[in-house]
Amino acid sequence: MKVLIMNCSPVRNGATAEIVNIVSDCLKERYDVRNICIDDFDIHFCKGCRICHNTAKCIQHDDVDKVMGNYEWADIIILVSPSYWADIPGQFRVFIDRCTPWCNTHEPHASIKSGKKGYSVALRTGPSMGECNRIIESIEHFYGHLEIECCGRLGLCSIENKEAVALRRNEIIEFCNRQFIS
Repeated sequence: MKVLIMNCSPVRNGATAEIVNIVSDCLKERYDVRNICIDDFDIHFCKGCRICHNTAKCIQHDDVDKVMGNYEWADIIILVSPSYWADIPGQFRVFIDRCTPWCNTHEPHASIKSGKKGYSVALRTGPSMGECNRIIESIEHFYGHLEIECCGRLGLCSIENKEAVALRRNEIIEFCNRQFIS
């Protein structure tokens, strides 16, 4: 099985990346794992032209197809997102907007191979799960339009930095072990 773990933060080496690394380390013995970061790709804003509703293709030429190639490759997709003002980061939002050609709410639409499983991990600095749940709902809504089955979720509160992630390492590993038993 192939696992794609996506850092949905524009910070390549922060707390979100640390969670991606822990999940990757936990799964790499059992799966073929690939990590990507949203900030490694050049993704332009959606123009709202709706041409993709008729063609299943975007008129822009950037890295969205590269990211979607990673989604196509994977059997399991794990999106790890921090909270930016109580929701997903703007860079990740822009990517989701640009996935409209793959959205199942219009025909024709592009598609990725069926049978994929999706997992959501959210983190925030505050103590309440409300923001984590909002982030997870955004991710699961996105999964739904790509016809990726939502299979598991983890919310991590009070994560200010990488050091705070280290204190939650066992919780993250337990999540992986519960979700990904081969």
